[in-house]
Amino acid sequence: MNPYIGHESQLYGVEEHRLVGGKGDGMRLYQINNGKGLELTVSPDRACDITRLRFKGINMSYMSPCGYVAPAYYDSIGTNWLNSFTAGFLTTCGLNAVGSPCNDEGEELPLHGTIANTPCEHAYWVEEDGKLIVRGVVKDETIFGRKLRLSREIIVSTEENTFEICDTIENTGDKVEPMEILYHINMGYPLLDEDSIVKVPAAEVVARDDHAANDIENWMNMQKPTAGYQERCYYHKFADKEGRASIYQPKLNVGLSMEFDASELDAFVEWKMMGVRDYVLGLECGNCYPDGRDVMRKTGMLKFLQPGEKKTYRVNVQIYEK
Repeated sequence: MNPYIGHESQLYGVEEHRLVGGKGDGMRLYQINNGKGLELTVSPDRACDITRLRFKGINMSYMSPCGYVAPAYYDSIGTNWLNSFTAGFLTTCGLNAVGSPCNDEGEELPLHGTIANTPCEHAYWVEEDGKLIVRGVVKDETIFGRKLRLSREIIVSTEENTFEICDTIENTGDKVEPMEILYHINMGYPLLDEDSIVKVPAAEVVARDDHAANDIENWMNMQKPTAGYQERCYYHKFADKEGRASIYQPKLNVGLSMEFDASELDAFVEWKMMGVRDYVLGLECGNCYPDGRDVMRKTGMLKFLQPGEKKTYRVNVQIYEK
């Protein structure tokens, strides 16, 4: 034990809180401080997603106008998911659907699925080998339907400013199930502004639609908040399994980078939204594009889990200074 301190929280640790008031009333939060400047807020009542990310007091992520919204307010009809889209640093999309609402083989699917609005069945944190680890289990299971289970770990180093999102998804049912996941990772001001330097070293960039295609040469260039801005999405395709993306703010000398296996998370989406108050950059790795499960099935990109099969995905995030 360190003889200079009375409690380890003087250096680092995890504290558990509950929100009071508003639509987030009663939600549990884990406040993680790694002692090196990195602070995360993890929400076990929303799939252990990461709602806030700060580095040395600097906000790195985007919080939508919705703010904190408890799962009880979730509406699964059409695009009503947006009414409870907190965004934060990480909103998980899936597991039954990602992207546009659609009808896939007779099943009506909502925008971005239900997992982000599902509380963990149980969640806890531990300290192990120089890491603060939050663990949670989320059940996306129903009678006469899909039975998918997400076991999540948020692993935060106390020795350097890095953390890992490690997810294992299991088909606990007796039939083959489609399974989609998208890590909706959202950058916000002041990390994000018109001077931010965005890099995605992919082999190919494809616009999602004609509107995005009209400005594809500026996919990496951010701009000031613009009234009436219409979102643009770009799909980045990597040549090998080394998936990477980064954003650097020269005025703050602070940056964020992420790494993932692009052979497993084989669909990377850049969501460029430069609106007024709706000012956010999504750097999103996933196993599908957000065009609807029916489209993914037609293109052959839809992934499946056999009964009893498990699949593990990892996303590594680093905060750095120059």
